[in-house]
Amino acid sequence: MEFPQQQKPAGDGKIVYPPGVKEITDKISNDEVVKRLKMVVKTYMDMDQDSEEEKQQYLGLALHLASEFFLRNPNKDVRLLVACCLADIFRIYAPEAPYTSHDKLKDIFLFITRQLKGLEDTKSPQFNRYFYLLENLAWVKSYNICFELEDCNEIFIQLFKTLFSVINNSHNQKVQMHMMDLMSSIIMEGDGVTQELLDTILINLIPAHKNLNKQAYDLAKTLLKRTVQTIETCIANFFNQVLVMGKSSVSDLSEHVFDLIQELFAIDPMLLTSVMPQLEFKLKSNDGEERLAVVRLLAKLFGAKDSELASQNRPLWQCFLGRFNDIHVPVRLECVKFASHCLMNHPDLAKDLTEYLKVRSHDPEEAIRHDVIVTIINAGKKDLNLVNDQLLGFVWRTFFILTKAMMGLAQLYKKYCLHHEAGKESAQKISWIKDKLLHIYYQNSIDDKLLVEKIFAQYMVPHSLDTEEKMKCLYYLYACLDTNAVKALNEMWKCQNMLRSLVKELLDLHKMPVSEANTTAMLGKLMSIAKNLPDAGKAQDFMKKFNQVLSEDEKLRIQLEMLISPTCSCKQAEICVREITRKLTFPKQPTNPFLEMVKFLLERIAPVHIDSEAISALVKLLNKSIEGTADDEEEGVTPDTAIRSGLELLKVLSFTHPTAFHSAETYESLLQCLKMEDDKVAEAAIQIFRNTGQKIETELQQIRSTLIPILHQKAKRGTPHQAKQAVHCIHAIFNNKEVQLAQIFEVQAIKLLVRWLLGMKNNQSKSANSTLRLLSAMLVSEGDLTEQKKISKSDMSRLRLAAGSAIMKLAQEPCYHEIITPEQFQLCGLVINDECYQVRQIFAQKLHLALVKLLLPLEYLAVFALCAKDPVKERRAHARQCLLKNISVRREYIKQNPLAQEKLVSLLPEYVVPFMIHLLAHDPDFTKPHEYEQLKDIKECLWFMLEVLMTKNENNSHAFLRKMVENIKQTKDAQCPEDAKANEKLYIVCDVALFVIANKSTACHLDCQKEPVLPAKFFLIQDKVINAFTRCERLIESSAGEQREPGHEDRRDKEGKLPSEFHISLPIVPVSLYSGFSVFISQADLTQKLTPEAGIEASPVRRRGRPTKAAAAAAAAALKEAGALPAGGGAGRGRKRAADAPTDSINVKMSKQQQQQSDEGMKRQIDLQRYE
Repeated sequence: MEFPQQQKPAGDGKIVYPPGVKEITDKISNDEVVKRLKMVVKTYMDMDQDSEEEKQQYLGLALHLASEFFLRNPNKDVRLLVACCLADIFRIYAPEAPYTSHDKLKDIFLFITRQLKGLEDTKSPQFNRYFYLLENLAWVKSYNICFELEDCNEIFIQLFKTLFSVINNSHNQKVQMHMMDLMSSIIMEGDGVTQELLDTILINLIPAHKNLNKQAYDLAKTLLKRTVQTIETCIANFFNQVLVMGKSSVSDLSEHVFDLIQELFAIDPMLLTSVMPQLEFKLKSNDGEERLAVVRLLAKLFGAKDSELASQNRPLWQCFLGRFNDIHVPVRLECVKFASHCLMNHPDLAKDLTEYLKVRSHDPEEAIRHDVIVTIINAGKKDLNLVNDQLLGFVWRTFFILTKAMMGLAQLYKKYCLHHEAGKESAQKISWIKDKLLHIYYQNSIDDKLLVEKIFAQYMVPHSLDTEEKMKCLYYLYACLDTNAVKALNEMWKCQNMLRSLVKELLDLHKMPVSEANTTAMLGKLMSIAKNLPDAGKAQDFMKKFNQVLSEDEKLRIQLEMLISPTCSCKQAEICVREITRKLTFPKQPTNPFLEMVKFLLERIAPVHIDSEAISALVKLLNKSIEGTADDEEEGVTPDTAIRSGLELLKVLSFTHPTAFHSAETYESLLQCLKMEDDKVAEAAIQIFRNTGQKIETELQQIRSTLIPILHQKAKRGTPHQAKQAVHCIHAIFNNKEVQLAQIFEVQAIKLLVRWLLGMKNNQSKSANSTLRLLSAMLVSEGDLTEQKKISKSDMSRLRLAAGSAIMKLAQEPCYHEIITPEQFQLCGLVINDECYQVRQIFAQKLHLALVKLLLPLEYLAVFALCAKDPVKERRAHARQCLLKNISVRREYIKQNPLAQEKLVSLLPEYVVPFMIHLLAHDPDFTKPHEYEQLKDIKECLWFMLEVLMTKNENNSHAFLRKMVENIKQTKDAQCPEDAKANEKLYIVCDVALFVIANKSTACHLDCQKEPVLPAKFFLIQDKVINAFTRCERLIESSAGEQREPGHEDRRDKEGKLPSEFHISLPIVPVSLYSGFSVFISQADLTQKLTPEAGIEASPVRRRGRPTKAAAAAAAAALKEAGALPAGGGAGRGRKRAADAPTDSINVKMSKQQQQQSDEGMKRQIDLQRYE
């Protein structure tokens, strides 16, 4: 396009000025020029493009303002006003400027560009005019006129440089926007961007310029983003010449080409669309340094946040990954360093990087291997999700090369498992770290062991935490460790404890007089200590020096003794370490290897985790787990696992820190664990007591009294391991260990003998006889065989119970039941009346269980009759229920088993009566058959059994019972047949039984067709049938023996033995004939004294639950004095126990003293715990 010829002003060429404006020439002052120019500016500002007349009128003035006088005027105000006028002239006359000369246009635009420098000072009074100038130029796009000029590039370069130089942080958005509009229109509407003009833009991206003028950088960045479609070709051409063609002279920015690429990529990757393939070419350069530069660049591009270069340009990405195997070490190192940033910003690329990092983890260069570990650890610290399990596995497998790997993994564990910074899922992902770190303790190197101890103290259970938090970490860490890690941790505490012992022994040697032997012993201790420190050679020298210091500094020895004292707390340990370190510090020495070695020693022996407070916190956590209030599930363990592992932890600590356990609170919690059903838990608790309870007997009496019976119980009935530990515990804790162990062994010996006999099931060796004699002796001596009174009453009670239970156990075997004598049976049965409540209770329970299973012979059911004498109402009620259950079971068994009819003698409940009568006749308390209270006891025992048996009269059972008792009266006591007093008691018990039966039932006098069978072991046939009157007479005369009358047949066989069972057929004696009994007590007396409603009850007793003889005599005397023993009067038959007392009976009122005596007797119940 050709510029038109310059327009001529109208008229004769005279310049027309706006109204009021005089001519502007060089003859007037600058102030006057400024004054007149302001009016001209105002005129042009008000004009628009449609004012054709004014445009023609002021054409001459427009040409005049472009004269040299104005363009080169030294006054900046004049130049500014002229520039504003020229800008308005370009606006008014657009699209064609009034100036047609190329040179003139160039001068004008260069002039205007120079005036734009005034934008730099925003506080200048003229800034608004400068802003008006910029705004006018940008709005009109006046600089586009220069496209037609041959040297327009000079104008644009000057304009860009000016704008980039003047922009600063004081400019508002409007200024920046107008600058952007002005420059972008030049780039986008021109034919292209020259290299020089591109340099003026790109130079602002170079780091040095970028730091000098941040606003210029932002302006250039915004300009490139806006013009990306136009300028991308120019940028590609520039990088092609520099990178591919190697023409570094094409631009002064050639040496900054990689910095520019990085910046341009950050601005908009589209700017480098054509440049990236060129970088792939550079990656394959033969020059190692050039490859290194390209790798550094691409590492930044690929690793940049939000960069999609790897996915958009896969060939370049694969080519870059190939540099991980570059022959040039710095290139490989740079690639490994890049991986860290890439993992952080692009976790999706981890899969691609994993294989290459795996190869580099075995790189021959240690620096590269080190950086592989650092890369993975740093990425993991930022976000664990950036590191997959495979990468963490690489870290672990390099632990034997670099301790950095261990420390890095420990840091990850602390961050994600202890602090839970990324939730449970992340913690679970690296839960294996704790086990792997502790496994390193198995290494032979002392350095590895020290490193594990350091990691444990700083990262796994940080010693800087408060006690509760610290113990919570340890409690749940121990619960989550695998078996090998637990063993490693236990070994660590063991080694530390061993080292503390060595130091203690060394300090003890310092307290001894100096001698050659002492010096030799010290040297041995120092050698042993040095073996537990790094670099054993140097450690020996330093320990010798430390020993010398100890010998000279008593205060230092005191601090060290306090540090290794069992009572030293964690806080005290910190103070001691600090004081010892301070004493050994020499300020003038920057490095002190001696002090470092001593620190190693102090770190190993200082109790930084465990003290009394820590043990208490652990026990509280254990209690919470037992109670179900702990956070076990949240910590990833079940309550059972937490309890078991918690006790195992305490057990280990009881070896290394036994003194820390010595508190009542700790032992109370451990006692609760002893009572738990889990065998492992109880066993661990026993071991803790064994290791720590040396002072329990002297200082914690309450704990002692509770612990002894539990240990006895575990020794007797616990698992083999529990029994073993319980015996060890008793031996370790108690002074009277012989007595304690003897009690356990005696009971266990009884059980051992019984089990042995039950296993043999024969008595060929007569071992059962001797065993039964031993058990009987045990019962006769009331549990004290030696009778030296060295056994406590509670232990005597246990031995009586064991002996009675043993006889009952042997009776369940037929071969042994046959050899149990009546005396032994009676001794066994009397255990149910033992003075100790627990003995009576446990024996009754065992008796009931054996009977209800039909394991014991029927005779043992008779033992329950003695329960009528039990002073405790609940025990009597329980015995009655047992009777009901056993009788019901036997009757039901007979009904359901037809073959049982052949064994009625051993199954029918009614056959218990002969055994009961024989047992009561030999009751040790039944010594005076004429004594009212003793007869009343016999009646109560008989009533206790017969009431249950006679509930129903099935198959004429009442008459059968009567006949059975009458037949007994026709026999002698087989236990002592020639003892008249024994037979007398037997007959009296029969008389009382007949009286009770007659009062219970009127049907008892019916005829009974069945012949009762009596046990030959207990009853012998008399030589002659003696009627009731004769017996009564013989009772009066108290004759010592009986003679056989002629005609009575002896039923013994040829060897003189009685058959095991025999029948007695005797005429039934009417009840009315029993009046002969009135020799001792009248019928009316029997009614008053022997009916169940008799008004006085026996007082509680001391021995075997019976009333004392004094109490019984006092009660009888009271009855006589009160007239409660009426003479005469008969009782009606079939009276029930629950019926009211006869109207003529007198209620006896006892004196207060007697009443108190009776009440005190009721309270005289012996409890096992009483003697603990």
